[in-house]
Amino acid sequence: MSIELLGAIGAYFSADKKGNAQAIAECFTQDATVIDEGNTYTGRDAIRRWMANASTQYTYTAEPFDIAQDGQRTIVTSHLVGNFPGSPVDLRYCFVLRGDKIAELVIVP
Repeated sequence: MSIELLGAIGAYFSADKKGNAQAIAECFTQDATVIDEGNTYTGRDAIRRWMANASTQYTYTAEPFDIAQDGQRTIVTSHLVGNFPGSPVDLRYCFVLRGDKIAELVIVP
């Protein structure tokens, strides 16, 4: 099932599909935080390095298939398939937006 993702969240998944770490970082506020696999990355530079490292370490595709609201969080569930441990897996991307940018992203199974 295909879903429509708009704004910064849509831009995030579009840049991720292209493996563009810089474009992903630009989806975030300057002081944004990402939590993934128990690690915390704060600020655009740290987020860009996190994504650049992930895209060189693993090859994967992410297909968002569900979106829901939980208070201020937008939760996008995506099916990931690739050459990483535990593939394939469905992950929940929990976004908090500030204005038209992502202020927080927590990625969990």
